[in-house]
Amino acid sequence: MGPLVARLSRGGQRLRQADAAHPWVLDTAVVVVVFLLFCLPDLAHGHAGDRDAPRRLRLAFTQLPPAGMLAFQAGLVLPLLWRRRRPMAAFGVIAAVFIAQWSVDAVLRADVALFIALYSLALHGSLRQLPWACGVMAAGMTLVAVRASAAVSVWDALFFLLSTTIAALALGLMVRIRRAQLAGLRERAARLEIERDQRSRLATAAERTRVAREMHDIVGHNLSVMISLADAGVYATDTAPERGKEALRLIGDTGRMALDELRRVLGVLREDPDGPAKAPQLSPQPGIADVETLCDGVRTAGLEVVYRTVGEVDALDSGVQLTVYRIVQEALTNTLKHAGADTRVTLSVVVEDSRLSIRVRDNGPGARPGPPNEEGHGLVGMRERAALYGGHVSAGPAAGGGWAVEAVLDLTPQGGAR
Repeated sequence: MGPLVARLSRGGQRLRQADAAHPWVLDTAVVVVVFLLFCLPDLAHGHAGDRDAPRRLRLAFTQLPPAGMLAFQAGLVLPLLWRRRRPMAAFGVIAAVFIAQWSVDAVLRADVALFIALYSLALHGSLRQLPWACGVMAAGMTLVAVRASAAVSVWDALFFLLSTTIAALALGLMVRIRRAQLAGLRERAARLEIERDQRSRLATAAERTRVAREMHDIVGHNLSVMISLADAGVYATDTAPERGKEALRLIGDTGRMALDELRRVLGVLREDPDGPAKAPQLSPQPGIADVETLCDGVRTAGLEVVYRTVGEVDALDSGVQLTVYRIVQEALTNTLKHAGADTRVTLSVVVEDSRLSIRVRDNGPGARPGPPNEEGHGLVGMRERAALYGGHVSAGPAAGGGWAVEAVLDLTPQGGAR
């Protein structure tokens, strides 16, 4: 049953595509079929020669000459060629020919074209035109019932004709509603597909930004420390070889720490084809407890860092702690990069109620090199991290000299407490 339905569906789709490309083919085919089934028998035998019709029915109607019969048939059938493009015009012409034909007491099998025109109007035409068409059909069917009263009961004829009219109208409306439903479903599916692609692109862009921020923080900080240590080791090699060896050892430790962090970030991104058994061993994200280790690292590079905390900083959730760590890391990296060694840095992390403040101030030069009115990636990354918690970051020359970075985070739970 399934393959049969699939083949029928594919066949219907191909027919719809062919009809959309060549609509005149189907319209012409309908006219040809109606002519062969309903016009040709009348032309071949004529009404009076139809032996299957009752005698009183043959005597009740006028026998048309072939020319008149052909003229009425053409008026009834040929307008079906534009029944889909101009359904109301086709219906009007056919209805006028139909009434004219019955006005002279002529009956033709081609009268079925009026019901086809009503079906096409219900399917393709404006719904506002249907009441007018129904009125015309009621008048036409009443005329037919009255004219046929000599052969059948008026009420029987009227019941049959109005039932056929309602069936044609209902069929057209049913197909119209079904097509509208299918079109709505296709439009909704297309819209959902577009929205899915947009969500995927947004998620990819957000993840790319997050990874770029992490990579910048990890690589930028550790490379700055390694460069400072390498420069110090160059000067210490000749005067104090032991200090040079110590600098080389610290460079190795810093490089290994940076490599571990990079492996952690890249390990999350890498797909694991062998399942969870071979998943990468991930270390915890750094937090406020690791800020002291971070300060020790930049102290070895030459900075003098004074670090203090106020409030219950260890009780903060891991996301806030990671944000604090990365902001402090970026601020110290910028100080090491722009102010250089032998710079004193004051670092404070303060928690007060639902507010967390980070302040990093150094006594280096108040101006930082770089293009005017242009922010570096580090400051942008800090502001993006702070914005995740409804906070902000400001950076600039401090009063009394030096450079200051201040970040404020909002610790209020999302949605507010009830």
